[in-house]
Amino acid sequence: MFRTAELGRTVSKEDFEAVADALRIDMVDLQQQLRTCDFPVVILFAGVDGAGKSETMNLLNEWMDPRWIVTRAYTEPSEEERERPLFWRYWRDLPPRGKIGLFLSAWYSQPLLDRAWNRIGDAQFDERLNRIATFEKELADDGALILKFWMHLGKKEQKKRLKTLEKDPHESWRVTERDWKHWEMYDDFITASERLIVQTSMGHAPWQIVEGLDPRYRSLTVLTAIRDAARRHMDAQKMRKRLVTTLDSKQKKQHPAATAAATAAETAVPEAVAAGTDPVGTAILSRMPSILSSLDMTRSYDKKGYAEQLQIQRARLNGLQRRARAEGVSSILVFEGWDAAGKGGAIRRMTAGLDARDYQVIPVAAPTDEERAHHYLWRFWRHLSRAGRVTIYDRSWYGRVLVERVEGFATQEEWKRAYSEIRDFEEQLIEHGSVLVKYWFHITKEEQHERFKQREQIAYKRWKLTDEDWRNREKWDAYETAVNEMIERTSTHTAPWTLVEANDKRHARVKAMETFCDALEKRLG
Repeated sequence: MFRTAELGRTVSKEDFEAVADALRIDMVDLQQQLRTCDFPVVILFAGVDGAGKSETMNLLNEWMDPRWIVTRAYTEPSEEERERPLFWRYWRDLPPRGKIGLFLSAWYSQPLLDRAWNRIGDAQFDERLNRIATFEKELADDGALILKFWMHLGKKEQKKRLKTLEKDPHESWRVTERDWKHWEMYDDFITASERLIVQTSMGHAPWQIVEGLDPRYRSLTVLTAIRDAARRHMDAQKMRKRLVTTLDSKQKKQHPAATAAATAAETAVPEAVAAGTDPVGTAILSRMPSILSSLDMTRSYDKKGYAEQLQIQRARLNGLQRRARAEGVSSILVFEGWDAAGKGGAIRRMTAGLDARDYQVIPVAAPTDEERAHHYLWRFWRHLSRAGRVTIYDRSWYGRVLVERVEGFATQEEWKRAYSEIRDFEEQLIEHGSVLVKYWFHITKEEQHERFKQREQIAYKRWKLTDEDWRNREKWDAYETAVNEMIERTSTHTAPWTLVEANDKRHARVKAMETFCDALEKRLG
């Protein structure tokens, strides 16, 4: 695989200088064009020690405006980083749309080192590479341009390069005992590197192997590859937008009724059933019980029973969370549910049993401009707490498959692939050792209407009720369809949904707290 990068290719100084000015102008112009694009560029450098990875990154920052470049090079994780899932620091550092991100010693570094040093076998190595491939596919699916450069030197050339650096008093700091140890293990690294490239070089995130012997050759190779790939990506994005616009326009002209029905999405089925115009069999299936319709909505507590249980569960929660803090066990609570279902009240009763230093509540609303410039999961990754704390999301990443789906803020392609992206995200939280509890607060449509009316009458609650809340009631059936599918697709053995019968607020609050306590007990043993 690497023989094509051991041919001794060089570019003369004269040849390089002849194209350098024009190429530099191309790169500056490209960067300005990218600033207006709705995708980020992620450029990753890996490869053999001494092959020019950091020098190439420095050149990119020199030739382009560093204000629009995010440059990250990683070492051993800090204490803060170790207290969060492995990919937290990479999600945190992703560039927003319109910017370029340069990454060195990033997500491939540790798996490669562990395999070369024989700390893990092929099976575990492949598993970690699969995690990386999933991560990169999520970014690419969201529109990111991903370029990966493997900077290579043959064993003899690497030795020569290390010795040259060592002899230079101004560059000798670059060479360490670790570099020489890695040189001695050259064959082990090459074997692992070949497997890595084969497993993770995809159409949406390809590896390009670059011979690192000659600085001018490698610079010319990398710069032209970035320029050409970015131009192709911009052209492809423009073409896709034109195609989508054209198809939408044709569909609206040719089938206006069908387009309106598609926009309403899942509301069409109940209306068709009622009108007797549904496809054969739909009426029968629509009468089948769903996961939500099968809940017992009469569950309740009287005042005395509620007060007793609330006191018991709060005391239990306080003791368990103190243990979790001492043992470094983080908890993530996800609160989803209908408008006016009592999520906020349940959160307040729960936090009353916690030390204020141990938790944070993240109220999730429409994304800010900064959040909108990133992958939709970025804003949730960045809020993950350190070890031993509790993070409470008042609405969450499930907005992608609920409100964004029903209201048309996400395309069908986007919300459908979100199920697997969410499962992968939650799997990483659990693998890290965190406690994950997901609640759906369910009330009936009649109960919601009654609560809306009550909010209109109570001055200090009136602000909670908006015109949007009333509009959402008109799409109840579409939301219910989305909720049922969400539960079906994302309630797993390790991350199950807790369905809370919330017509009675007292019952909902006790059940939410009791469920969290049970999960903590199971995790702590």
